[in-house]
Amino acid sequence: MHIKSQQDFWAGIMFVAIGVGFALFSGAYDMGTPARMGPGYFPFWLGVCLALLGAVVFMTSLRGEAKEDSDIGHFDWDILFLIIGSIAVFALMLDHLGLYISVPLLIIFSSLASHEFSIKIAIFNAIFLTLFTWLAFIKGLGLIFPLLPVPFGEWSLLAQIFVPLSLIIAVVTLARRLKGK
Repeated sequence: MHIKSQQDFWAGIMFVAIGVGFALFSGAYDMGTPARMGPGYFPFWLGVCLALLGAVVFMTSLRGEAKEDSDIGHFDWDILFLIIGSIAVFALMLDHLGLYISVPLLIIFSSLASHEFSIKIAIFNAIFLTLFTWLAFIKGLGLIFPLLPVPFGEWSLLAQIFVPLSLIIAVVTLARRLKGK
């Protein structure tokens, strides 16, 4: 058994792992029936479908002719941590800095993960997505999010430590990225 496509091989493994994870962790919730779905029904079947798709992609990576450009190279952990870190910091910032500051920061700092980063495009995306978020979730769905920052004294101790620290790390990363261009 010889791997013909590295990209398909690892994509299939990733899909199977994520699908099995969703299917297993959805077992903690009530499944319900197809007529009265419980909170675990959709994640379970989504996980099963994802795992099946991954198995198909995995199997196709072992058949056919070898592709010349299928090497995946090295894995860029910095990009992964930048994106996951941006999302984690956004989750922490939203209650304290509000929607109008948290969403643009999320968009700009997660945009740093792109190899084709442009500050102008990141700012445009941040403005557009903040407006879209406000229209879709606040006006459209009527969800309640803080829009403006809460006074610093009212923040939790965790937020008082991690939000400023995260912002410093993000600004340093942004400055290094802009200096490198």
